[in-house]
Amino acid sequence: MSENTIREKIGALPFTSMLTQSQAEYAQENASIRKYAKGEIVHGGGRTCLGMVFVLKGSLRVYLLSEEGREVTLYRIGPGELCVLSASCVISQITFETEIVAEKDTEILVINSGAVDGIMKENINVRCFLYELAMERFSTVMWTMQQILFEKMDRRLGTFLADECARTGKSEIRMTQEEIAVQISSAREVVTRMLKRFAADGFIELKRGAIIVKDCAALKNL
Repeated sequence: MSENTIREKIGALPFTSMLTQSQAEYAQENASIRKYAKGEIVHGGGRTCLGMVFVLKGSLRVYLLSEEGREVTLYRIGPGELCVLSASCVISQITFETEIVAEKDTEILVINSGAVDGIMKENINVRCFLYELAMERFSTVMWTMQQILFEKMDRRLGTFLADECARTGKSEIRMTQEEIAVQISSAREVVTRMLKRFAADGFIELKRGAIIVKDCAALKNL
């Protein structure tokens, strides 16, 4: 990848305007563009601290993994979004280990942890920005845990389907029932049973490898 390409991507970071010229050059020197295939692990599983991740194309899923192998999806990251949990070795207040996987073929910009640490120590504006972003992510994590612990399964699934329609702008959700179960931290059998109920109520139509949402408002109002 050429230096001009990396410089261009560094310029797209949401905190670029806070950097001095020397800090921007330092970030560029310690940045790389990486590509991951769908299903490939990006961070976690005993791997070394990755650094700060900026999604250029595709989508990442951030999740917790139990000793028994159960996954709890925390949130997803799309193009133009940053992930700081992958730089937990830099931000000491992040005390839990997360896993990150590519949901689809994905391209990311990575600034290594040493450079992120150095810039944060020099630049209080960048440090505040990244801490604020970490707090936003933590709020999302707490909302997710609240959904899992206190919301009924039909509401969780209905909210997920409605949010997917809003996010993609399409009524067709091309995901398997197993993939949906992973997203909402449930069992596939439970998702299958609930989807059949939604279909019987006329909210959705089930197709192989896809779901057609017919009544998004009804799903949101469950």
